[in-house]
Amino acid sequence: MSTESSMSVAAVLDGTERIADARHIASSFLDGLRDAHGLLVSVRTLETVELVVSELVTNARKYAPGTHLLTLAVQDGSVEVGLWDSSPITPTILAPDPFRVGQHGLEIVRASAQDFRVQREAKGKRITVAIALDEDPSRPATG
Repeated sequence: MSTESSMSVAAVLDGTERIADARHIASSFLDGLRDAHGLLVSVRTLETVELVVSELVTNARKYAPGTHLLTLAVQDGSVEVGLWDSSPITPTILAPDPFRVGQHGLEIVRASAQDFRVQREAKGKRITVAIALDEDPSRPATG
């Protein structure tokens, strides 16, 4: 199920979707920003948002099975990607370790973001990541 306004979108993910479907929600949202509002969305921004969505949804499925809520919104020149899950456990971001195999997802997300927040909620938690809408204006817009 997906709800949408011109500058935000929310989608309930029940775990039956492919991770690529979540990425598609994000890329469609960014395409809509460009087409409906004339906002410049660089290729780098598109790729970063898709990566963040992939990592957040993958982690939520691994550590908090069940329904998740993916949100994307434009806020102060950034795309805010949010993911709510039912687990109250705050994720641990491990220190960088080039010899560790796996568990680099949140490390990558945090390094890609302008802002990274984890908020506990009455049930579960929400991770919110802000990414500059136009990280690299010299790169072509999505299309």
